[in-house]
Amino acid sequence: MGSSEMILILSLLLVAFAAYNVVFILLSSSENQELVWDEDNAPNKSKSKFIEISRPLAHFFSLGIAKKITAENYRAKVQKKIKTAGLSREINVDEFIAIQIFWGFVYPLLMSILDFALQMGIPPLFIIGLTLVGAYFPHIHAKTSKDQRYQNVILDMPFFIDLLALATEAGSDFFTAVQKVIEKAEDGSVLAAELELVLRDIRLGRSRTESLRDLAERLDIPEITAFVAMVIDSDQTGQGIGKVLQQQSEQMRLERFTRAEKAGAKASQAMLLPLVIFIMPAIFLMVFGPIGLQMLN
Repeated sequence: MGSSEMILILSLLLVAFAAYNVVFILLSSSENQELVWDEDNAPNKSKSKFIEISRPLAHFFSLGIAKKITAENYRAKVQKKIKTAGLSREINVDEFIAIQIFWGFVYPLLMSILDFALQMGIPPLFIIGLTLVGAYFPHIHAKTSKDQRYQNVILDMPFFIDLLALATEAGSDFFTAVQKVIEKAEDGSVLAAELELVLRDIRLGRSRTESLRDLAERLDIPEITAFVAMVIDSDQTGQGIGKVLQQQSEQMRLERFTRAEKAGAKASQAMLLPLVIFIMPAIFLMVFGPIGLQMLN
């Protein structure tokens, strides 16, 4: 038996083993397969189906490798992305890196072996593209989640500050007013959920300042950071917060109006290109087409 035949047989066996493991992982029930989770409690179901499919595969194939990656700067960067995207209960740093390794290295490697064994003719550029997209996908998911949270918070913030101002002027202290606002918030409000975490931290014994600073760090939004700084300053100096909240609300509405104007200006600019490419040629054709035909005749 020649060396090329041996390589082919080994490749087929490796592909068969990989295929068996993939099918076994996907078909195994959650009762039969415990996934590793650093905090010893199961994560929430991810909103991304891709993450849910990737999780068991990453745990089986690449989690061990991910745990050996100890670059502190990169891990801190990933941790911040997870935190600001609101994914701390969906995925941890090890899983994030493991999913990167699986789709960016393990899966393209299996595809290359399969292509070599079965002569499928998969273009090398396709495998390279798969490697790049797979390695970057968790970052895309985190960025998308963070953008969605930003939009949700920015829309809710003026309403929340108005209610806080009314409640504090009616005699409630700031954190009692926060509890009342949370009770009136709509389901799915990111800001209400984050404020609920602040109150929970305070009940567990953390200081108000630390809890509010954690809020600003989790959301990583300039408006929230300014709001937290204002509340902390008011709490430390004993200054009445009601009037300050009213001023903050007016400023938020002004900024929201400014953002709407900028979005409208960008939309008009974005319409310019399709107008030039598609509509103007049609108008010129309708106007000058008959003239051209008459000249030809």
